[in-house]
This record gives sequence, C-alpha cells and structure tokens, in this order.
Amino acid sequence: MSTDPRAEYDAVVTEMTASAPVISSKMFGMPCLKNDLGKAFAGFFRDAMVFKLDAPEHAAALALSGAQIFDPSGGGHPMKAWVVVPVEHAARWQEFAEAAHRALDKKR
Repeated sequence: MSTDPRAEYDAVVTEMTASAPVISSKMFGMPCLKNDLGKAFAGFFRDAMVFKLDAPEHAAALALSGAQIFDPSGGGHPMKAWVVVPVEHAARWQEFAEAAHRALDKKR
C-alpha cells in the first residue's frame, strides 16, 4: 500500500469508476466522486478522504483514530453526515466509498 494520500485516493477513484456508475468530479474545488445523478458521496480533502455516510458506517468511520465530522471551512459549520477519514486508515477508504455510494442509491 502506498503512503501517498493522493495515490490512495486515486486508487479508490479508479476502482469506483470502473465498477459502478460513478464519475470523478469536483465539489467546492475538492476532488470528489459523484453518482450518476451528480450527487457527491466522497472526496479528497487535506490528505484525507471524506464520506457521506449513514449508520452504521458513519459510527464505524468516526470510531477510527483521527476521524472527525467534516467542517470544510473550519468555522464551526460541520456537515454532520460527512466524516473525514485520515490516510492512516486508507485501507478502509474503498469500503467507506462503497457504503457512501450505496447510501445514495437507497435514497433514489
């Protein structure tokens, strides 16, 4: 496994775009993954990945050391469904990306 956060993110992008109706895009200038309806479910932010998760994956992600609720501005306006998962847990990024994608599909 690479220790380069961007390489780890790119590997998730490659897998997700090859195996699901997913596109690589941008959201607020951040590289992200969107479903076929254009809704973002994961992204790359400050050498970590962020995921829009439902229970129980949301709690599992938050339980990881260094994980936190995503507050992109740092101004106390968290996006509560989104969890930042640091690169130390890159081995789980694919799992969380798939869970986030499934969660969007359930809401169609």
